[in-house]
Amino acid sequence: MKHYSAENLRNIALVGHGSEGKTTLAETMLFNAGAIDRMGRVEDGSTVTDFDTEEIKRKISISAAFAPVEWHNCKLNIIDAPGYFDFIGEQLQTLRLADSALIVIGAVSGLTVGAEKAYELCEECAKPRAFFINQIDREHADFEKIYMQLHEKYGTSVMPVMIPIMEDAKLVGYVDVIKKKAMYAQGKGYRAEDVPASLADFTELCNIAVVEAAAESDDELMEKYFSGETLSEQELVAGLHWSIAAGRVAPMLAGSASQNLLIDAAMDKLSALMPSPLDLPGMRVEHAKTGELVAVNCDPKEPFAAQVVKTVADPFVGKLSILRVYAGELKSGMTVYNPRSEKQEKIGTVYIMNGKKQTDVLSLVAGDIGAVAKLQFTSTGDSLCDVSRPVIFPPIRFPEPCISMAVKAKKQGEEDKVFSGLARLEEEDATFKVEKDTSTHDTLMRGMGEVHLEIITRKLENKFGVQVQLSDPKVPYRETIRKSVKAEGRHKKQSGGHGQFGHVWIEYDPLTDGTEFEFVDKVVGGAVPRNFIPAVEKGLRENLSNGVLAGFPIVGIRATLYDGSYHPVDSSEMAFKTAARLSLRKGCAEANPVLMEPIYRVVVTVPDDYMGDIIGDMNRRRGRILGMNPIPGGKQEVIAEVPLAEMFKYATDLRSLTQARGSFTMAFERYEDVPSNIAQKVIEAHKAQAGDED
Repeated sequence: MKHYSAENLRNIALVGHGSEGKTTLAETMLFNAGAIDRMGRVEDGSTVTDFDTEEIKRKISISAAFAPVEWHNCKLNIIDAPGYFDFIGEQLQTLRLADSALIVIGAVSGLTVGAEKAYELCEECAKPRAFFINQIDREHADFEKIYMQLHEKYGTSVMPVMIPIMEDAKLVGYVDVIKKKAMYAQGKGYRAEDVPASLADFTELCNIAVVEAAAESDDELMEKYFSGETLSEQELVAGLHWSIAAGRVAPMLAGSASQNLLIDAAMDKLSALMPSPLDLPGMRVEHAKTGELVAVNCDPKEPFAAQVVKTVADPFVGKLSILRVYAGELKSGMTVYNPRSEKQEKIGTVYIMNGKKQTDVLSLVAGDIGAVAKLQFTSTGDSLCDVSRPVIFPPIRFPEPCISMAVKAKKQGEEDKVFSGLARLEEEDATFKVEKDTSTHDTLMRGMGEVHLEIITRKLENKFGVQVQLSDPKVPYRETIRKSVKAEGRHKKQSGGHGQFGHVWIEYDPLTDGTEFEFVDKVVGGAVPRNFIPAVEKGLRENLSNGVLAGFPIVGIRATLYDGSYHPVDSSEMAFKTAARLSLRKGCAEANPVLMEPIYRVVVTVPDDYMGDIIGDMNRRRGRILGMNPIPGGKQEVIAEVPLAEMFKYATDLRSLTQARGSFTMAFERYEDVPSNIAQKVIEAHKAQAGDED
């Protein structure tokens, strides 16, 4: 592949709902550009960008993949992003790498939630965007209907620049809205004719919108337009190009990726209309030493600056760091600086990615995307720069994982391999976390959905050769007391020689100020010698982890040691620790013990239409609705307090309830008593489990 300057680069993300043909579109572009000899098929597992074992098996994209295409003296860096919501992190990384997005929509399915979410992400990331209406040759496909859907949802910014021409249910060409000509497929090209009468009115409507959008991009064009002069084709293309770069226009393209119909024409439009890195504002980044905001412009003569956006554990070359060069030029053998780790990195071979293949290149110019291997001190999100200008790029804001599962090795003795593999996968995937729950001692895998975690386990097996078992996490219940009691603990044992003797009276009181445990010494007259009092406190603390109801930790309790007795020979620290334990067990059993559960504050964001379903579902989960706040975009925030025990599969259920339009966050609030009927079930279940383990 030849060297391209920034003005001839087009970094384009393919985004949208799953199974709308993004991967097939990337494959067809590669074929048309001569990068591959034959088109692969998702169904056969033979496409360039779906190469992972799980992608081939499931026939869906799981990771962002790269398909660089040379077309009309331009290099289109096509990035195929997964459409399924469990892989939102991959979409965010793709949009950070790209300068614009092509939202792929099925011609039959129309505007789906995946396309809506992709558009919202483009808005949040301030990315120029276009729509590609795929599968336009299918039965019941309706381009004008989809245009009206998009127009109603996103307003006048949406405008077709290609209108498909159907004859006898066959896709035979398209109307070029800019030229106002019908382009009929002929051999490997197109012949221009007049627009069919059936499309004349729609074409005129679209052409007026294109002319107005082009004129708005430039004062001279605007003046020419208002004076009644006709804008030339070159002026329309240039004006539309700048309006798209500014985010004021989202052009509509059309074709059939699987049949390779109109894809070459769509590629022509992408090359001509979508912005290059030079057409967009420079990045505002933080200077690592001064903290000031400085501009990094797409200029090969500026000091080198890049950001690592994605990390891949490649079985052959090791850790691959995929990066976007924002300024300067990245060359093999150069030394760069990482401001976060405050370390220098030596760059080895520089690659461009094409599916699973890496191709060596001499350099990556400002605006380009590529990869380097085996960086020692660099992680996803890190900046790499010239030491003379240390800059820190803004981090990618990934959503917090919303589902957790407990994980353990399937085979005994493979724990180290499992957790080593999980750590590697955690480095690859910013929306995947591994945590140790100190309350329940579970190791938790946290991700964006059940499919996400399932695929992580498959990757663990495929890449690292180990299997794991997943289960629902344990709820970190607690036990406490609700009344004050006095309890004796007496330990006496005689077995020849020195015996054991410890005797205490302890008063137990409930604490309501959030304190977990308080020990008070009120012994007078030496009833318990001073040297044994620390042993009493230690004996209590050591046994707080095992409550009397179901073995959960005891919290919210004050223990006041006020009396006892000792033996001058047989008393010992161990004897008093044992006496304290006996007192604690007896006292807690008599002090009206209760089971408590963690309550979380949950904020659910949903469109207005789903409010009733969400509130009803929250009530079924024993949730309390605290409030509802309207937010922009026709959405509502539902604020509730819900027991953690009811929330483990909420991510899946919310997706089902809202057609994946809802999202939520949750944070620990406090502990509350478990209702007695539920508490009894929990206690019985845990006692049965303890009996099985014995």
